[in-house]
Amino acid sequence: MKNTAPVIKIGDRLIGDDHPTYIIAEIGVNHNGILALALELIDVAVDCGVDAVKFQKRKLDKLYGKKYLDNANAGEKTLRYMLPILQQVELSNEAYYELVAYCKKKGVTFLCSAFDTDSADFLDTLGVPAYKVASADLTNLPLLDHLVQKGKPLILSTGMSRMEEVEITVEFLQERQAEFALLHCNSTYPAAFEDINLRFMNQLRRFGVPVGYSGHERGIAVSTVASALGASIIERHLTLDRTMDGPDHAASLEPQGFKKMVRDIRQVASALGAGKEKFISRGEILNREVLAKSLVAARRISPGETITREMIAVKGPALGLSPQNYTRLLGRVVERVIEEDEPFLERDLGVKVTLDTEQVLPMDYGFTVRFRDFAELLEYKPRMLEFHFTDQDLDEPYPGDDFTEKSAHPLQLVVHAPEFWDRSLVDLCTMDERHRTASRDLIQKSIDLTRQISPYFVGKPKVIIHPGAMSLDHPISDKGKLYDNLRRSVAELDYAGVELLLENLPPHPWYFGGQWLTNAFMDTYEIRDFIVPLGLNFCYDSSHHKLYCNWARVDFYEQLSAVLPYIAHLHLSDGAGLDGEGLQIGEGSIDWVRFFRVLGDYRGTMIPEIWRGHQRQGEGFLIAIQRLSAAYHTAHA
Repeated sequence: MKNTAPVIKIGDRLIGDDHPTYIIAEIGVNHNGILALALELIDVAVDCGVDAVKFQKRKLDKLYGKKYLDNANAGEKTLRYMLPILQQVELSNEAYYELVAYCKKKGVTFLCSAFDTDSADFLDTLGVPAYKVASADLTNLPLLDHLVQKGKPLILSTGMSRMEEVEITVEFLQERQAEFALLHCNSTYPAAFEDINLRFMNQLRRFGVPVGYSGHERGIAVSTVASALGASIIERHLTLDRTMDGPDHAASLEPQGFKKMVRDIRQVASALGAGKEKFISRGEILNREVLAKSLVAARRISPGETITREMIAVKGPALGLSPQNYTRLLGRVVERVIEEDEPFLERDLGVKVTLDTEQVLPMDYGFTVRFRDFAELLEYKPRMLEFHFTDQDLDEPYPGDDFTEKSAHPLQLVVHAPEFWDRSLVDLCTMDERHRTASRDLIQKSIDLTRQISPYFVGKPKVIIHPGAMSLDHPISDKGKLYDNLRRSVAELDYAGVELLLENLPPHPWYFGGQWLTNAFMDTYEIRDFIVPLGLNFCYDSSHHKLYCNWARVDFYEQLSAVLPYIAHLHLSDGAGLDGEGLQIGEGSIDWVRFFRVLGDYRGTMIPEIWRGHQRQGEGFLIAIQRLSAAYHTAHA
């Protein structure tokens, strides 16, 4: 028996552990033999957000003897009921061609159960990407042998079978090196809750194949729990009306229920996460600053004093040493003046944060600054400064004389345009024309100011802008229109004399105390396809990209490799989960040694964009550059 759980691939979707649950709407025979009803059910399934719709294909004269087909009454009671229905609901071959074409048009995968070899051959002509095997055919080795020879994945339901029968079939398929998944199932319509035995999925996992659940129970709770228990596939019957005549309607979900089930499964998958790490989300970071506590001075403390319990208090906000450092702080000799309620810092524990400017990674590194604080970071010999403008900064004079006096060497200039004004996000993609033009005008004002201050710097200045494409409550489906508007906005900007760089975005950013949805400019392949025709490069944010890859479940390093030629500036910070952005290097899930191996010989501009990294004279930035430098030199050793 295999001990690992590999994936199977259906179309362009990978199915297995660590991949989104593959949801199949089983239309089956709930179309009642009416093509128009079948098409309507496809529409409903697509609206629910499923990955695939599934039908059934039979050639009845291959499945039942002539005496039963001529007279169903010759069989037992169940056959007398079922056989006439199957004869009535079987669609024509021409209808299946229409169903496949309609699924392609709607962007949903067409699947079908093959109940006999002739039907399997017919489905092969339709181009099905995989075959479903009904519970009744789990033991049908001749049919399975025929299907395996098609070279396509199989999805097998295990209802109405004993475990030893499952074992025989699994061994049969593995001997033939078949690619398949197993679905736990109770083949009663509807199934009683006490008979479902959902934990039995764990027993199926020992076969080392993807495991899912095919449900016939009432309601959506069991299927949602199955996804939480790790089901890679969920299959449920879909109907327009459970009271319709037919064998499966009563055990099916109606549109509203099916849509809620899909929603709940997606939410459960998002909530489960990868489970491999404990991380702090951006919302928690914001709350931590306000609600968590620091060790602070209970009174004014002078240099040379020894810290005692009476000198320490615990107060918010969390801007200094964690209270977990309480015992480490006791007995330390103070080397600076610490005012009452001022937080104790790492330096009070003897930790010195310095930067060996001769051993940093070979990039034009710099820091995020504002007009009011850039001077205090010049001692670390940055090679560039990145000014993060607010909308109000655009109306303030640049302190050029002050800069000229304090800068000991020439610096490059990067400007990050405002991301919002008042309570409005900058959005160059929005369908709201007034909002789009207002955003464009704000970006233009940023470009104009950049040109005004550029004489104090060397080289061609860079201006970084956020494209927008965000929504608060619901995703925007027309991604093409978003990119069209972004293309139009860029064309309307006058950026002569500066290098315009759009920045890749995270999936769930936080603005104005709430979490938003990003609808474009996250996937680096999409970004490449957008910027190349315009002759643009872009600003690559590692944290934003890592969060997107976690959300989309795509390979972070593969995507990075694809856009290397178009990166003109780096924002480097760690990321974890779906919204844990701007984390200190080493505190997220990016493998920085591997990152720099992929990045290769990039020598351009870079800043460590660490959340609150500017505090305490840029202490967070210095720590980040130390750690990045260590990872870089390890990668290139």
